[in-house]
Amino acid sequence: MFYEIRTYRLKNGTIPQYLKVVEEEGIEIQKSHLGTLVGYFFSEIGTINEIVHIWAFTSLDDREARRQRLLADPLWQAFLPKIRDLIEVAENKIMKPANFSPRSEAH
Repeated sequence: MFYEIRTYRLKNGTIPQYLKVVEEEGIEIQKSHLGTLVGYFFSEIGTINEIVHIWAFTSLDDREARRQRLLADPLWQAFLPKIRDLIEVAENKIMKPANFSPRSEAH
């Protein structure tokens, strides 16, 4: 199992707007292609204006195929401009859990 951890620093004050549009439109498009959403978070203490979402994939090839399908989806292409200008910095990590790491039963 591999976990993709996507971290976005948003423009000051735009977390409510970002979360609203993702909840109303974006998350269903993502879930239809990416599959297992582990969690979707926003910062409350510490680094401000930060969004983190985590997706689980069976392999890096699985991730690549799913991301390509998402990027090719016309609904996703129409959705992206609604969040693109809210994001100042984006970071992406691929993490693999240690053998002793707890895992959700869904994975």
